Amino acid sequence: MSTEHESVDPVGDEVVANLARTALFAALMGGFAYVSFPNPLAPGIPVTLQVLGVFLAGIMLGPLWGGFSLSVYLLAGVVGVPVFAGGSAGLGALLGPTGGYLLAYPFAAAAVGAVVHRGPRLRDFRRASTTTLVAGMLAATAVVYGGGVAGLMLFGDYGLAGAFSAGVVAFLPMEAVKIVAAVGIVRSDTIAAA
Repeated sequence: MSTEHESVDPVGDEVVANLARTALFAALMGGFAYVSFPNPLAPGIPVTLQVLGVFLAGIMLGPLWGGFSLSVYLLAGVVGVPVFAGGSAGLGALLGPTGGYLLAYPFAAAAVGAVVHRGPRLRDFRRASTTTLVAGMLAATAVVYGGGVAGLMLFGDYGLAGAFSAGVVAFLPMEAVKIVAAVGIVRSDTIAAA
C-alpha cells in the first residue's frame, strides 16, 4: 500500500513576491527621504522625493500592498531607522510639522492604487491609461496634502490659510514634476519589459 503526500506551501509564491516588493518600496521610500532640500516658500518643510515613492508604490503594488508597504516604512522610522526626511527617525517625526504628510502616505498609496487598479484586486498597471495614472496620482496628492495641512495645523502652529499656503501651494510645482516622472518611469522600457 502506497501513501501519497502532497507538498503544501505555507505561503504562496505571490504572497512572498508581494512581501519582497513591500520591503523594497519601504526601503525606496527611506532612500527618497534623503533626497531633501529646503523649500524657500515653506521654511521647515523640506522638499523630498517621498511623494514619488508613494505614487510608485500605489501604482506598482496596488492599494493593499502599496498601503502596507508605506505602513512598514512608517514603522521602521518610528522604531528608530533613519528613514524620514534628512535622516530623522522616531515617533517625534510623526508628531512634528511634517507628521501629517508622513501619516497620509499609506492612505495616499492606497488611493492611487485603487484608481489605477480599479479596486483592491491587482491588475497590470502597465495597461492603465496615462489619464488613469494621473487621476490616481492627483487623488494621492490630495490625500497627502490633506494630511499635511492637518499636521501643520495640529503640530506646526499654523492656521488653515497658513497651513494651506505653506503646505500645499509651496509644493505644487514639485508635485507636477513628480507626476511626470512617475508616468515616465511606469512607461519606461525597463518597466514595460518586466
